[in-house]
Amino acid sequence: MKKNMGNADRIIRVILAGVLAGLYFGNVVTGTLGIVLVALGGVFLLTSLIGFCPLYAPFGIKTCKTK
Repeated sequence: MKKNMGNADRIIRVILAGVLAGLYFGNVVTGTLGIVLVALGGVFLLTSLIGFCPLYAPFGIKTCKTK
């Protein structure tokens, strides 16, 4: 897997994952929607740590700097 996410994209995803987790664990969003948002936050966190977004690949999107 080649990296296709830049630093700004990765930072935004980590922040969004934190916000989604905070909403769930702060009991602002509960139930099925809360679980879905936590799972989405987990995906955001995982893709930001890896630096690769599978949805970017089919569309040829790259937010990282090319060398």
